[in-house]
Amino acid sequence: MRFYQLLTFSILLTYSSCSERSDQVNKNYPKATVLTGDVLAVQHCSSCHAFVPPAMLTRQIWREDILPSMGHRLGIYQGDHQPDSLFDEGIGGDIARKANVYPEQPLIAEEDWDKIKAYYLENAPEDIFPPIREKKIAIGLKYFKVKVSAFSHRPPLTSMVKILDDNRGFVIGDGKRDFSNLTFYDRKTAQEFNTKLKTTPIHFYEKADTVYLATVGKSLYPHDAPDGNILKLFRKAPGEPIRNAKILIEDLQRPVHVSYGDLNADGLEDIVVCEYGNLTGMLSWFSNQGGSYQKNVLRNKPGAIKTELIDFDRDGLTDILALMAQGDEGLFWYKNRGGGSFEEIRLLSFLPLYGSQYFELHDFDSDGDLDILYVCGDNADQTPILKEYHGIYIYLNDGNNQFNQKFFYQLNGAYKAMARDYDLDGDLDIAAISFFPDYARHPEESFVYLENTGLFEFADYSFENASQGRWIVMDAADMDADGDIDIALGSFVAFIAAGDTTGLGQRWIKQGPSMLVLENTVR
Repeated sequence: MRFYQLLTFSILLTYSSCSERSDQVNKNYPKATVLTGDVLAVQHCSSCHAFVPPAMLTRQIWREDILPSMGHRLGIYQGDHQPDSLFDEGIGGDIARKANVYPEQPLIAEEDWDKIKAYYLENAPEDIFPPIREKKIAIGLKYFKVKVSAFSHRPPLTSMVKILDDNRGFVIGDGKRDFSNLTFYDRKTAQEFNTKLKTTPIHFYEKADTVYLATVGKSLYPHDAPDGNILKLFRKAPGEPIRNAKILIEDLQRPVHVSYGDLNADGLEDIVVCEYGNLTGMLSWFSNQGGSYQKNVLRNKPGAIKTELIDFDRDGLTDILALMAQGDEGLFWYKNRGGGSFEEIRLLSFLPLYGSQYFELHDFDSDGDLDILYVCGDNADQTPILKEYHGIYIYLNDGNNQFNQKFFYQLNGAYKAMARDYDLDGDLDIAAISFFPDYARHPEESFVYLENTGLFEFADYSFENASQGRWIVMDAADMDADGDIDIALGSFVAFIAAGDTTGLGQRWIKQGPSMLVLENTVR
């Protein structure tokens, strides 16, 4: 869950001339090169992430947001030192300073930096027009009945939603400024019981009478403070209120997703944590020591957002597939070499403007190997314009774990898509939510159901008043044990969406539901 991020190839503030700096800083500038602006841009930008061409953003965005921000990554500031405003207060800021995210001295000559700026400003377009939806999304879900939750936290700040097994209802997390809630609902979406927490719930994993709950920290918003943790919650039986809790793992940097499985074949369940962070963060796995956990860092960069544990190459060992956002975006395969050792293999790369959000593994073409469903659309960085490449992708596996794009559905601000056989006709349909839809022209983009009609063709549907909540989380499972897959959506309305001229924001805050359920009526 990647809210209001700074675009990772860039950071804040404007660049000033050499005359505005102290003599000491000028003495530390590297020597100028003979390279041209385009070559310099590729050289310096590609050292952190995939290269972004000038044509992908407007001249204004490059000039006012991205280039000034990019300068900070290169140690270029308006004054003669780093401004404190670049860093969080407290331990989070200390961690970012120690990581040298913003160098104290310039890493590039002033003349070369001027060439890079000129290259972008001379080649960027004045305007970029929003994508055009040639065919409107049909309104009406023939397989689902819409049910709004009978109880809501107002304003809804839903951080997670989970459909419970065995016809037991739902659980949601809600993160307020001073406290958070873990709320259990029955099948009719009426509140059963609520547990107050000091930190915000982000991931729920249940085993019999025990719940493993990951909390993102004291805030869902971007931060580097290690105030997230994984709790073990106890109760008498499934469906009973939580009675007490134990911290299993603490000091996590804004964890957003957790996976559980035996990674070293010792019979104990290990834990993989996406510590998304902000300026810093990491992807780690925690080896179960039979009462304690030993941390092993897989990738020491921010932006880990989702993992799946699976024997990807069918060698008998559990591998890790991980989606990275926040700059160096891509899908990575951590091949299990045995003995707790993993080899990193990049499967896919994405531009930092994509805003990677989610992925799943499915065999879409029924050839026996795993394909990739990929979702991108985080639009809360410095470039909040509608983007034609945001949406839902399917990449097919050629049998050798090489992937090629087969399908794309453009969905502004896409946040999550879950492929299931919702209509029970033997193929995979897709349910998707958007956190940044085109509210002005197509608010129905908030939720889209893609019915598989064969040969990678999908018919798209939404439901009336789909934008009654701002959907940020979703789950899909059989909530009522009748053999079909239901859907639950969770709404987060901490701020009013850019471009909203409909009054949606105020209605969300005053009347919006925490959760909405799409009950499958196929059975």
